[in-house]
Amino acid sequence: MSQTTQRRCHFHNHCLQRRIGAPGDTAMRTYLSRHLLWLVLLSIALSTVLSGCAVTDVHRTEPLERQVTWALLPLANHSETPLAGQKAEASLSTLLHQQGIRSLTQAPRAAPMGLLELPSDQDYQAALSWAQQQGVRYGVTGSVDEWQYKAGLDGEPAIGISLRVVDVNSGEIMWSASGARTGWGFSTTSGVAQKLMSDLVDTLPLQ
Repeated sequence: MSQTTQRRCHFHNHCLQRRIGAPGDTAMRTYLSRHLLWLVLLSIALSTVLSGCAVTDVHRTEPLERQVTWALLPLANHSETPLAGQKAEASLSTLLHQQGIRSLTQAPRAAPMGLLELPSDQDYQAALSWAQQQGVRYGVTGSVDEWQYKAGLDGEPAIGISLRVVDVNSGEIMWSASGARTGWGFSTTSGVAQKLMSDLVDTLPLQ
């Protein structure tokens, strides 16, 4: 065998060994795969914690009937975001319908609100009086306590909402729940608020 042929065979065998991979390379790939899997699981766990929802202070008195007449009363806006209460009301109406509450009417507002105006207790009392006149059994109300994007590079949305169901005739609170949720930087305040309210509404003792 000529010297040139020997060199070609040596080069071919060297390339074949690189393709097959040495045992050390296989062990390294296995280590990296396991390490990557651990990082993915850790990322999922952190996302669950950081975007998690804390539902607290759930209060129930007795089962609530789906088939009776319900009214959606104004939500007080305690946040610094204009019209956050009305945005929450729009999502809340959809969530209540999904719970099987078909006879749900939103109470009319006394007057159109400007961007910087906040619903007052008079607005709530006016809506409650309207519900009583309409023969409504339950009224859904509450407050938006936080509705903002946090300061920082990511600007995560942060939402805090309290909800309650009142007996329109007696004023007794039949159910109440409050919670807070944060999302990732690519999330929206409306999307996070809807997820939070969905968790809250799921605790309604409906029958």
